[in-house]
Amino acid sequence: MPLHKVIISGGGTGGHIFPAIAIANKIKEKYPDCDILFVGAEGKMEMEKVPKAGYKIEGLPIRGIQRKLSLKNFAVPFKLIASLWKAKRIIKNFQPQVAVGVGGYASAATLRMAAKLNVPTLIQEQNGYPGVTNKILGKKVDTICVAYDHLERFFPVEKMVKTGNPVRSDVVQIEGKRERGLQHFGLDTNKKTILAIGGSLGARTINESIKQNINGLLDKDIQIIWQCGKFYLNDLQDFVVQLNHPNVFLSDFVYEMDLAYASADLIISRAGAISVSEVCLVGKPVILVPSPNVAEDHQTKNAMALVDEEAAVLVKDDAARENLINEAIKILADHDRCAALSQNIKKLGIADATDRIVKEIEKLVKDKASE
Repeated sequence: MPLHKVIISGGGTGGHIFPAIAIANKIKEKYPDCDILFVGAEGKMEMEKVPKAGYKIEGLPIRGIQRKLSLKNFAVPFKLIASLWKAKRIIKNFQPQVAVGVGGYASAATLRMAAKLNVPTLIQEQNGYPGVTNKILGKKVDTICVAYDHLERFFPVEKMVKTGNPVRSDVVQIEGKRERGLQHFGLDTNKKTILAIGGSLGARTINESIKQNINGLLDKDIQIIWQCGKFYLNDLQDFVVQLNHPNVFLSDFVYEMDLAYASADLIISRAGAISVSEVCLVGKPVILVPSPNVAEDHQTKNAMALVDEEAAVLVKDDAARENLINEAIKILADHDRCAALSQNIKKLGIADATDRIVKEIEKLVKDKASE
């Protein structure tokens, strides 16, 4: 059954927006004439990122509850009602064959209304611990695509399909690129190399852990590709200039992630769902430092899914300044441990996640058509 009209809803963070765009791109690749409409939250980053990716988007006035006491919380119920009405109007006007939710407040209103209007519905849960929106929607939707095992306590088991998370295929294609990568970053092809990534905005804990302990790395002649994030660049640039050492490459953002992954002997990363999915496919030893500033502490749950399989090492955020760099040095010195971590993490990677999700979308549309 070909796809002609699809709504994709959600956003708020890159972790929601990127899978949404990856799903849309895969649908377009297979069905070039398919009309895809995104529904996001007004003022959130999807309103900018989605049009840049070449897709139409409609915004809902929906807002989440502020954790601190705030007058804005009084407006939340009214914005929710307005969003449900607007979502209903969008769905009736657009007449989609299927509605796909990727998490975030906008998908709550859109998928709720789609289910009510008898449109087939599917959600994609990126994390090992579902967000509030998807936990609520799980009862209403037809299919739930998950990236982790053991989510039966959150979702009806008969609706779940393990698909993995969509990742940027170009980013994880690293074969034969190590030498070119190290040359690109101005580093030595004969030295052990750490890649430290804290997400596009950076991670204060990872940055401070490296800054405070960088001499430990340099004493062992270990190189580092250090993605610090835009908020920390000015301060760290001065530090690195004063350090004046050839083993350090600093950047606020690394665009050539395939070359960075290819260059690394060890990766230090936060444990966002998409980062974790990428490192599973890259297959290098990894230390995960989960962010404590996320809902339901879901990054720790993402990390533990790997740690329980002896596929990654966990360093807690509050212990990182003291332990992170020492742990990295210890792992790099242990060839057998590096090999075991690499072997175990590769078993967890799902390279064709986007294909699997699109197949589930097709199945829903076909089932609806044969009713």
